[in-house]
Amino acid sequence: MSQHPSDSSRTPQAATPSVRSLPRRDMRDAHRGLVTPPATALTSQPPQQSPELAQRYELLHRLGVPTVPNEDFDDLAHDMATQAGFLYGFVNLFLEEQTFIGLHQPPADSGYVIVGRTMSRDHGWCPEVMARKKALPLHDVHASPRFSSNAVVDAVGIRSYFGAPLIHDSGTVLGTVCVIDPEKRPLADARRLRDIVINAATQVLDHIARAPLR
Repeated sequence: MSQHPSDSSRTPQAATPSVRSLPRRDMRDAHRGLVTPPATALTSQPPQQSPELAQRYELLHRLGVPTVPNEDFDDLAHDMATQAGFLYGFVNLFLEEQTFIGLHQPPADSGYVIVGRTMSRDHGWCPEVMARKKALPLHDVHASPRFSSNAVVDAVGIRSYFGAPLIHDSGTVLGTVCVIDPEKRPLADARRLRDIVINAATQVLDHIARAPLR
């Protein structure tokens, strides 16, 4: 049975909080703690972008989607993680790095790893979701050799992952939503958890299209 992130029956991984960024390609930020992108508006595209990334930036700019932490998306990440009973939830844009404009995680004094707002584009399981353009349910990441070897497993000790793509009506994949947790989940619960992240992706896209952002 999945548990609510605040369930006191779960045993923290450490006695004191470990503050770190999620893995980056060069790992230079691994000891800097919480990493948050600068709060600047998206007004131009960085040079030497791939056509796919340039298209993503252009669409985000046209839609007025922030590329920095946002309270609305934090709330959506919180709701998704709470429904799933996972410790961590993310609304993730694929830019030069994976950028978590929405983030839910345990309190700083919980004893669990506290993650940052960015991660290298080739780490985690969200790149697989981007490539396949459909949900990826991993009730136990160690059940599949293809997905068990991952920098996130070592950095945060993750055992379960459920993610879904954010696909705009134009066909452009903007990023993902996902939940991760240090506990594996029963296979029988995989469909329910997959549906939660798929529904969360729909909510994020609806919010982008219809609701003013705070």
